[in-house]
Parts: sequence; structure tokens; C-alpha cells
Amino acid sequence: MPERIESESRKLLGRLRDTMAEQAAGQARLDKITHLTADSMGTEVCSIYLFRDEETLELCATEGLKSESVHQTRMKLGEGLVGRVARTGKVMNTADAPQARGFRYMPETGEEIYSSFLGVPIQRLGEKLGVLVVQSKVAREFTPDEVYALEVVAMVLAEMAELGAFVGEGAALTARHTQPVLFRGTTGQEGTAEGQVWLHEPRVVVTNMVGDDPARESQRLRDAVEALRVSVDELMADAGGDAEQAQVLEAYRMFANSKGWLRRMEEDIGRGLSAEAAVEKEQSQARARMSQVTDAYLRERLQDLDDLSNRLLRNLTGQGRETGADMPENPILVARNIGPGELLEYGRKLQGIVLEEGSVGSHAAIVARALAIPLVIHVGRITNEALNGDHIMVDGDQGVVHLRPDDTVRNAFREKIAMQAKALERYASIRDVPCVAACGTRVALNMNAGLMADLPSLQGSGAEGVGLFRTELQFLVRNQMPRRTELAALYARVLDAADGKRVVFRTLDIGSDKVLPYMKPNDEPNPALGWRAIRVGLDKPGVLRMQLQALLRAANGRPLSVMFPFVAQFDEYRAARAEMDKAIERERILGHTLPERLEVGAMLETPSLAFAPKKFFEEVQFLSIGGNDLKQFFFAADRENERVRRRYDTLNVSFLTFIEGIADRCASTGTHLSFCGEDAGRPIEAVCLAAIGIRCLSMRPASIGPVKHLLMRVRLDAVKAVIDAARERGEQSVRSAVMQYLSETL
Repeated sequence: MPERIESESRKLLGRLRDTMAEQAAGQARLDKITHLTADSMGTEVCSIYLFRDEETLELCATEGLKSESVHQTRMKLGEGLVGRVARTGKVMNTADAPQARGFRYMPETGEEIYSSFLGVPIQRLGEKLGVLVVQSKVAREFTPDEVYALEVVAMVLAEMAELGAFVGEGAALTARHTQPVLFRGTTGQEGTAEGQVWLHEPRVVVTNMVGDDPARESQRLRDAVEALRVSVDELMADAGGDAEQAQVLEAYRMFANSKGWLRRMEEDIGRGLSAEAAVEKEQSQARARMSQVTDAYLRERLQDLDDLSNRLLRNLTGQGRETGADMPENPILVARNIGPGELLEYGRKLQGIVLEEGSVGSHAAIVARALAIPLVIHVGRITNEALNGDHIMVDGDQGVVHLRPDDTVRNAFREKIAMQAKALERYASIRDVPCVAACGTRVALNMNAGLMADLPSLQGSGAEGVGLFRTELQFLVRNQMPRRTELAALYARVLDAADGKRVVFRTLDIGSDKVLPYMKPNDEPNPALGWRAIRVGLDKPGVLRMQLQALLRAANGRPLSVMFPFVAQFDEYRAARAEMDKAIERERILGHTLPERLEVGAMLETPSLAFAPKKFFEEVQFLSIGGNDLKQFFFAADRENERVRRRYDTLNVSFLTFIEGIADRCASTGTHLSFCGEDAGRPIEAVCLAAIGIRCLSMRPASIGPVKHLLMRVRLDAVKAVIDAARERGEQSVRSAVMQYLSETL
């Protein structure tokens, strides 16, 4: 890099730092920055456009354009050359702006006399803040060095905006992290919560953007990178035989040893940035590229680079995760993503969870449901916007998050919580009463569980037992396979806590979105339809046998109920049942006490099993319909895909008719049948399922009260007549007919 350009860049950054340090209003700072930048780059025009809202850019300061256009000229995202730069997040460099595609003439600015145009996005860690533009009369393309210099200025602008440098009378921006923000995401776990933000990874704040001594800053960077390399090597050694963890760390090591990565940061330091600012510039560019990349592998690699940049920033600034701040009384965790083990460490202290990433079937969602903590996922940008201690309200029912809400929102939200609390009081009065519909039909209501922490809910919720105990959580939260003695002790504590109530243990359901940390992942094009659950258990029977032995020993003479997940055909059930028989025989030979009574069942999650031979229904001792998986396979609609998953209604006539057929087959063979899943915990759906013949429902503990309250007030025979009539009329869904009937009769 030419020394002249380096020194000019350093001079400009030094002037920007001085401007930032001055006691001046925000608008005055913006005006001075445009003047300094135009002067340094030898252009007639420098303009700063900032977002007024997510879709609107506003000219907030200019050197060279008409001053009366400031705060008057606005454009939509994608409109004109400036709007294109903002939308794409890419540099635009043209010698003939009026002839460029998308050019929009703004007569109030007087820009028609300027031919060349260079626009760079102002963004910080992937968040778009605006566009920085220089223009000149001479028709020319700007050199790569000039583009680079303007990108550095844009990055400093973004940091200054983050630090509130442009706030004040007549300023373009309101103070960041102070305004109410509404985020719309996806429901991961229902429920509502109010509290204060607790960031899983507190943001690193870079306050020294400019480095006076490039040699010293470069040495600081090299020292921090070397420390990073050492830490990654130590993590590699600790990973042992963990292939998946080693693969991630190998990517880390590759980036940490990348000469190109280090060279780019040193070039930024040469232009006048501090070591921290150079790292953050590289991180921002990685985040920007991540938002444009659709290839999953490339996104993961960019994610690795982003994570590594965070580690490097923490090395340079000394800002670790432990900030010394005390966790608030009502913490709501905010994170980009989080693993199940880390989430369990927080435990029930959390009031709610908000994630930028995640999925409805992710490990975090499974743990959140087990702990009954409201969870909203796919909440973009919240880790950039939220600060520790910010007031936050989480509506897991609607998938909405209110950050720093105003009084109107607060009052409405608290009214909703108060109404829910009153409903809970109402449900408490029927907690210990059997669930008998107005027509005299008895319906059993069970709860789903997956952790010992769930079991206190067994008494408090009024559940008659545990219809599904997910055993995979004990495997997912560990870095190595649990031992048989550990599992036997855990399952024994579960049975102890149930105090004689029936607990149905589902054997290990892994694969698809649940991959064990110590299990080699399989690259499958469609994992939900791939090698998972009982398929893994039968192909790798060692773990299945170990788990069955642990369950038998945990029972220690007590009744035991076990079911196999994702059974698609009769032979799979027979093979799994044979493994149970072998385990029983082995325990008998070893002299261990066998269960007083053993029930072996299966989960019906694939349409194929509904059409199994009658012999299957006679042999299996109980069936549980896994509603979440069965519905996605029935409608060919991936429940992780927001575009399609909400299109298909559980109360669709086709689906209800299919479920009714299963209920009829089980009734003819005397096979106990239950329905397990999110739909079982929705009162309207629960009433319809009971009306078509399902007499046992299993749901999250919080849903039992609302479901029982409605079931006890309706005649199921009358609801069945409404369903039949809607079906006869050819309606696609019975929902509206059933809801009309309920509104008229209750």
C-alpha cells in the first residue's frame, strides 16, 4: 500500500477522532465529517444518508449538494443508486451515474452536474445503518485504494453512531438502544414473560477506533492472534475423539492461521484503525457476506469466522463474558443461539428466551419446552439492539418480542398476563377432578416431560401421569455417552417422583434435528425422513440395549411402560420388541428384579403405520400418535419451514378423518391409544380429538388446565355431530363450525 495513501487515511481518521471528541451537537458532527471526507478524498461532494426507518433513507448531511435538501430528500430502500447500495450492502462505483441502472434524479439536491459516484454501505455487524457517498464532476471510476478508504470511514461512522455521537438537537439520529422496538419471530414455546434482558454474550464495545501508532497496533493484533491460536490448539487437544467438535475447531484453526485474514486487518491498521477496529471491520464484512450467502456450508464457515472474530476482540479488549454485572431478578435470555447444556445451566432462573436463530425442533426449544419457559426464535437483529438490563416483554403465544416497550404496550401486555393468571386460578379449582365431559365421557390428560425438573408439574398441573418422557435430553446435554448406571439412577428418580403414576418412557429419539454432540453427523438431504429414532436404534443396537437394561433396572419391580419412536412398519416394532425380550432375559439371568408389569408400545408418527396389518394392532400394547411429526408427513409440510407449516390445519377434514380411522382400528382391537403433541394442548383441537374417539391426550403441563376446563363443559357427541355435518358439507376444515357451536352453547 502506498505510504502517501496510508498517511492520508491516518490523517483523515485522526480528524474524525478529534471531531468525535469535540463538544458538539450531532448535526454539527455529521456536517464536519462530510467536509473532512470530501476534502481528504479530493471530491466536490460527500453525503451521509441514514435510515429513518427500516425502509426509508434520509439525506442527513452533505458537503457539495444543496443545503436545503438535508432532512428533506428521502428515498425508499432500493430506490436510486443510494437505495441500491443500502439494499444490497455492496459498493457501487461508476464514472457515469446518470446512465447507471436505477439512477433517480433528485432535483432538490442539485446533483445533476456530478458524474462519478462512489457509494459504500454504513453497517455494523451486519446491521444496515445508511450509505456514505462521494461524487465529483470529473467522469472517472474511483481507485481500489479510494474505495477502501471510504469503507474505513463508513465503518468509523457506524461505530460513532453506536456510541451516540450524532444524537442531539437537529441530529439525524435518535440515541441508539433507547427507543421501543417490536420484533416478530416464531413461537418456539408458548407462554408470556416480562423482565430484563440478560445477554448470553455481552457485546464488545470498541471505543478506540483510531490507532496513532500502526506498528504498535499491528504488534497488539499479532499478539492477540497468537494467543487465539494457542487457545484453539488447546481446545483441539481437549476435544479428544469428538469428531464433530474437532471439525468445528479445525475450521477455527484454519481461519486463525489464515495469512489473508491477518493481512487484511493489518492493512486496515496501516490506514489508521486501531487493532480492535480492524477486527470489527473484518467481522462486519463477514456478517454482511453471511446475509447474502444461501449455501449452508459457506454460511457455517462465515459463522466460524464471525465467532473467531468475537474471540479475538475479547482478547484485545479484555471484555469477557463475565462482565461483573449481576443477573437481574427476572432475566430474559437474549442470544444468537445457545446449546442445550448452556441453557440447562441457567435453568428455571430464566423467565423467557429470545434467539436470533434456532428452530422449533432444536435442542434449545426442547429444553425450553421441558422447563416451560416462553421461547421466541428467528428474532433477527435483537442481539445488536438489546442491552443488558433493558426492559423486555416476550409473547411466546404470538411469537412477538417488545424491547423497551412504551406505557401502552406495557399495560396491554400486563392485562394479558393478569387474565392468564386469573384463568390459572380457575383451573386450580378443577385440578384434582377427573376430566369428564358433559356427556359423561372420561378423557385422560397426561403431561409430556424430558427432565427431572418437569416432574414437580405432575402434581401441580393435575396430570394423571406422564404420557411421554423424552429420554434423549440426557444424551443431548452431555459431551459423551452416559453410562448405564447413570441412566438407571435417573430413570429410577423419575419413577420415584411420579409416585405410582404411569410414566411412558420413549426410547432414544435422535437424528433429524437432534444430533448427539459425540455422534458423527450424517449429511442427509432430508434428515426428517432419514436415519433417525428407531432406525438408529436397530442399526446400532448397543445403545438401545443399554437403555432398555437401564429402564428395567430403574423399575426395580415397579410397573414399566416403554415405547419406541418413529416406527414405520410392523417388522420394526417386532425387531425392537425382540430387543426388549433379550434385555428381560439377560436381566433374569443376572438375577435382577423384573418389572411387576411391562407395557411395550410404539409411536405412530408415519402414515404407513396406520395401515399396518391387524396383527400389529393386536400385538402392540399401546399406541401414541406423535401429532407433530405425523401432521408434517401427512401434509408434506416441513414444520421447520415457516412458508408452509401454518398452511395446514389440524382440524382439516382429511387429517381428522385419518386420525379417526386410527382410533377406530385401535377400538376394534382393544389397543390403548393416546395423542401426544402441541395440538393435544390446544383446547379446540383437544375437544375435536376427543370427539372422534381419542380418550387420552398428552401435552405440556400448562395446557392441562385450559383443556380440562373446556372438555368438562361440552358434549362430545354433539361436537362429533358438528364435525360430521361439516364433513358432509365438504368443508376443508371443521374449525369454524366447531367454534361457532361452542360460542353458541357455552
